[in-house]
Amino acid sequence: MTLRSVCVFCGSRPGRNPAHATAARETGEMLARSGWRLVYGAGDMGLMGEVAKAAGAAGAPMLGVIPVHLLGRERTRRDTSGFVVTEDMHERKKVMFMNSDAVAVLPGGAGSLDEFFEVLTWAQIGLHAKPILLLSIDGYWQPLLALIDHVVAEGFADASLKGQFQVVPDVPALEAALALVLRNA
Repeated sequence: MTLRSVCVFCGSRPGRNPAHATAARETGEMLARSGWRLVYGAGDMGLMGEVAKAAGAAGAPMLGVIPVHLLGRERTRRDTSGFVVTEDMHERKKVMFMNSDAVAVLPGGAGSLDEFFEVLTWAQIGLHAKPILLLSIDGYWQPLLALIDHVVAEGFADASLKGQFQVVPDVPALEAALALVLRNA
């Protein structure tokens, strides 16, 4: 059986809503329980750290990917089954994506938005067909969805853009969606 990997993009800060940290921990536990490898930004802070700590504690294989310029600035987890240092952020995203079967985007800031839009753009132009899932705990991604609707309404993207990703409201729905797409991959 092939090891399936899920790339998780999320905040390196905890945010203000404690439900986001809870969902991050539940995501890490869910990945381990499902036998999936976590591919993530190698950080040990914020939501990223919560996902990694929970996944590692539950026995999930993990691949951490960090650009060289962040090595001295961010606390990193080195107790992973794989650790990759890249030249820059662009290479980091590519390495994470190329080593994954699906992408899950949890709440986060500018970096998470950048990561989401990069993999979404790649899907839009036909470079991949990997599932992209937005975990919208407490409606976190609703403003983003409104923006995407606006982009479509203004004619800057086809309505098919909204079919390139799936929004899920909680970790059980994320698990079910991932199980479905990874089983069919």
